[in-house]
Amino acid sequence: MNYKKLDQEDINFINNIINDSERVLFGEDINEEYSHDELSDTVSFPDVVVKITSTEELSQIMKYAYANNIPVTPRGSGTGLVGSSVAIEHGIMIDTTLMNHFLELDENNLTITVEPGVLLMELSAYVQERDLFYPPDPGEKSATIGGNISTNAGGMRAVKYGVTRDYVRGLEVVLPDGTVVEFGGKVVKNSTGYAMKDLMVGSEGTLGIITKAILKLIPLPKKAISLLIPFPSLETAIRTVPMIIKSKSAPTAIEFMQREVIMDAEKYLGKKFPDNSADAYLLLKFDGNSTEEVEKAYESAAKICLEQGAIDILISDTSEREDSIWKARGAFLEAIKGSTTYMDEVDVVVPRSSVNEMVEYIHSLYKEVNIRIKSFGHAGDGNLHAYVLKDDLSEEEWESKMTAAMDKIYGKARELKGQVSGEHGIGYAKKSYLLQSMDPATVEIMRGIKKAFDPKNILNPHKVCQM
Repeated sequence: MNYKKLDQEDINFINNIINDSERVLFGEDINEEYSHDELSDTVSFPDVVVKITSTEELSQIMKYAYANNIPVTPRGSGTGLVGSSVAIEHGIMIDTTLMNHFLELDENNLTITVEPGVLLMELSAYVQERDLFYPPDPGEKSATIGGNISTNAGGMRAVKYGVTRDYVRGLEVVLPDGTVVEFGGKVVKNSTGYAMKDLMVGSEGTLGIITKAILKLIPLPKKAISLLIPFPSLETAIRTVPMIIKSKSAPTAIEFMQREVIMDAEKYLGKKFPDNSADAYLLLKFDGNSTEEVEKAYESAAKICLEQGAIDILISDTSEREDSIWKARGAFLEAIKGSTTYMDEVDVVVPRSSVNEMVEYIHSLYKEVNIRIKSFGHAGDGNLHAYVLKDDLSEEEWESKMTAAMDKIYGKARELKGQVSGEHGIGYAKKSYLLQSMDPATVEIMRGIKKAFDPKNILNPHKVCQM
């Protein structure tokens, strides 16, 4: 595709629409952060950044871009890890962070309507103050809701409550040609034609740009208790997970972590973790409407852990203890990042029955590849995060060993009938692994969907399965 290089005429058109110089960034005014996301080493500056505040502004810009073959890249907080929000073809970057308003709380239908720039932590706090609950809980709380929807973000509570897709009832979307459409709505059931709303969820900004979301809420659980369970080894801990799942004790979350990652988090936060003496831990959370209900739920899981060799069961039944444990868990990514010179990540997901085999494989891989790998993840839903660390390796050594480690991890995930990404998406960085893992016929269907939405391929080009 031959894209138009932005010139002064294009900038003038955008300025006439926005009519606010502080919301149009050009040239040296574009901050370096707009050239990359949180982790990916994919770097490319847009020609112009436009901070939109309305659907109407975006629609006009997309109509102009479509008519003139100008590439457009949508971006929220930039917390992604796979280069989804990097402007590979430069062009226009749409910053949605100023579209950050709560539009409606409908307590009769248990929905909330928000703009895409609302942050996850803002949404969670807003509804909890009203005894309501938005369950999706990705680790990065400063991510935007638009970004969460675009990657179908999961998080720690997916074991019990599901992922972002399960809480999106309706979307307002601006298509690549500027047309504004609505998919879904407040209805609980919908068998009216193709599931267009569900197609948008997880599409990483390649099919349209979300400008409004109607989200499902549920009543806020009144009580939550976490169990921090130390084990003598990672193998002992992770082999217990399928047994907990099979017991149907219904934990809200099942996380696994190693001592070395906990030590990184302690250093990063400057605070001690409640316990750091064991080699590995499971972190289980249970919630419900009474202490009795929660205790009944966790008793069977605690018994299984002790039978399988757990050293102890540490019960976190106060808000202070809860906060200290989960704040440390939320800091793992940044803590690992701070422990090395650079890193790349793997976000595989495997069937829950195979999670122990996948974790053990990753844990032993560093010996074979001779590179440090740290891991943690959502053991309860099979979504594992492995971080390959560069440390003091030369660029040549890093590329060779990192590629070898990733090839092996993704290969093992395929062997176990898993998938390339559980929640971070494909973006630009993981395209090759998606193409390796998917049936070519499926890839062609995906490309056909992209062509139907965006025949000129101006919206977030080179992402997911696009060449």
